[in-house]
Amino acid sequence: MAAPGNRQHVVHQDYIVRQRYSNALPPPPGAPKLLEIPTQGLSAYCHPSYAQRLARAAEINIEADAMLGMPIDLVGMPGIFDGDESSIQAPLVTPPVHPRDRALLRPLKTLGQPKSDLSGVSFLRRTQYVAEDQRRAEAANSRKGHGSAPKPRRKVVDPAKNDDVTVLREAVKGFDIANPEDAYKGPDNQTNIRGAVPTVAENDAWKIPKHPTSHQLKAKSSYSILPDLSGYTDEGGYMVVKLAGQPTDVTDGHDKRMDAALLHAVGFAPEALSEYLAKQAAHEANPDIIPAPSKPSANYEFFLPEDERTAANVKQKTDVHNPDKNDPELYTHNTKGGAENDSFRYIHIRDYETGLQNENTDKYQELAIVLDKSPKESDGSSKTGSSNSALYYPVVSKSQLKPRRGFGLSAQAPDDHETIDRIDLTIREPDGNEAAKRAEFKAATVEDATEEGHKAI
Repeated sequence: MAAPGNRQHVVHQDYIVRQRYSNALPPPPGAPKLLEIPTQGLSAYCHPSYAQRLARAAEINIEADAMLGMPIDLVGMPGIFDGDESSIQAPLVTPPVHPRDRALLRPLKTLGQPKSDLSGVSFLRRTQYVAEDQRRAEAANSRKGHGSAPKPRRKVVDPAKNDDVTVLREAVKGFDIANPEDAYKGPDNQTNIRGAVPTVAENDAWKIPKHPTSHQLKAKSSYSILPDLSGYTDEGGYMVVKLAGQPTDVTDGHDKRMDAALLHAVGFAPEALSEYLAKQAAHEANPDIIPAPSKPSANYEFFLPEDERTAANVKQKTDVHNPDKNDPELYTHNTKGGAENDSFRYIHIRDYETGLQNENTDKYQELAIVLDKSPKESDGSSKTGSSNSALYYPVVSKSQLKPRRGFGLSAQAPDDHETIDRIDLTIREPDGNEAAKRAEFKAATVEDATEEGHKAI
């Protein structure tokens, strides 16, 4: 290798040679002989009596007091005689581990193993040579007068930029750049605040966006990220469900009936529901100590359309952009006659139970995004106010369902539960009472989203 100063430096290494010699001896003339070695003594050491003799012979090297090291005197424990056992129980919320105690929590298999090399050098190179090269480089730098590399200076931050009002103005500036016609220009008050003045470069970056790494790419279209308030459920979000195993008998491709499947939740047992409500009340009374309980797992009945034609018609019926969604000819089943009895026939496939369930404490922790290209109306407007929108839907929980073999302890079916063999589904618009309830829920959802946004800012 070349050292500083263009001088050749020779590194001495040991040259190890392994020489193999051939063994030309003939095989032994006799067959191998098995020797009988007595092993009766091994059973004596494996018998429990041997360990008992060792326990009697070895004296206890600790001084055991009357309470064997665990005080059981309950006098002085607050509230112990009033039924409050919190003073003698472990806390529900595990306290953080002290940094000095983290080494004690290392797995047993990692004890005695050397720490990983963080120098970034290949493992094929010996570490003593690496250390020697580093010492030579440091010595060469010191001879040149450069010394060690200077430490990077900390960037001085203007305290005025971290002011709450300044941060809020910078956040409002982003909305003003995206919607200049809605920018607030009046004086600041309790409900409105003027955003910071955008620069020319910021306006150009919004009008002509550039890829952060590939500058030759050009944006063809953009999507406004908006909440679809008309699609919110009563729970305020949606569930992501994964079925374990093959749900249908179709194995050579995708079963199109799965696109219009139905999951019918079976009611909880009164004991499981009352236990959940009690834990929820305790959490609301003391949220800092008692964690929020998880919802009891439910059982589901799985239904599929009776054929692929029914599944295709259900998708057309539920498509909000389909101009023929109200066509009564889309219904595929009618047994009693009359337009009011038109329906889609669903058949029962199997029952499922909840295997794994993960609930999001914050309903905006995970979002499902749907790219919506709404057709414009005659006046130029659209459903979302923009021709292209990215609608997001909160994901409140994720569950994995597995075929049910029997009702579990936490999700037992009520005594009067009866298996449903088929469902006749009819789709209609909500009536007045249902529309009013959805409007109230939508207003509450908007208020919650606004509060969450203020907290985030």
